[in-house]
Amino acid sequence: MTETTKTRVLYNAECPICNFEIGHYRNHAEASDLPIRFDDLNTADLTHWGLSRDDAAKRLYVVKNGEMRGGIDGFLLLWAEMPRYRWLGRVVGLPGVKQVASLTYDFVLAPAIYRWHRLRKQRLSANGSTRRH
Repeated sequence: MTETTKTRVLYNAECPICNFEIGHYRNHAEASDLPIRFDDLNTADLTHWGLSRDDAAKRLYVVKNGEMRGGIDGFLLLWAEMPRYRWLGRVVGLPGVKQVASLTYDFVLAPAIYRWHRLRKQRLSANGSTRRH
């Protein structure tokens, strides 16, 4: 299988929540030899993603067959590639459930995690600069 046929996941490894969740999926994918590639937005070349680092940090993005999806739609693409999680994708993809999940992710979870990540980075940056003086 070539790199271009793999499902690709863009995530923020500097965010403990994101890194924990995606690390779980990555470990499962590697153990099951699934054709999924995981790109850390902090080290990946984002030109082919068409996203800035800041935009990429705001939500999960997944590319499959050249089509990029973000948020819950991205999770649905990822879960469809993982036999252990296909049931979750089927449930979350149900009419009504998908809309509620998307609204919750887009307007509650993703913004809260992003804000927490930005505050955490600011604190780390401030602590690093005070230690140097």
